[in-house]
Amino acid sequence: LDNISNNMFIGATNAENGEMNKIKNQLTGEWGAVPDVARHYKANGVKWVAVGDENYGEGSSREHAALEPRHLGGRAIIVKSFARIHETNLKKQGLLPLTFANAADYDKIQPTDKISLLGLKDLAPGKPVTCEVKHA
Repeated sequence: LDNISNNMFIGATNAENGEMNKIKNQLTGEWGAVPDVARHYKANGVKWVAVGDENYGEGSSREHAALEPRHLGGRAIIVKSFARIHETNLKKQGLLPLTFANAADYDKIQPTDKISLLGLKDLAPGKPVTCEVKHA
């Protein structure tokens, strides 16, 4: 996959700095391109989640838009709402598509937060997933 595409989230605006394709590597403190930071996390055994707003995945219905985050160590996408086809593709690729039970909780998440997904061994359709958020 690394030789197919290197464009994961490069068009998404980072809420922390207002820039596209520039996120802070939580391990090094340095800013870098999203795919590069994800590769660094993967190389260091760090699992990660992405947090998004409304209609996440709109215009990204191609399978690779779901495959690349999984390949680079992503485990879940937590959003206010999903574009239908993209949500299906995330499931096919083994990423957990989650929506906030309360959309206002989106505004409580900070860029440096550590998010843990609890109780996944008991995951079942229609059963809520509890997320533990620790502010850094």
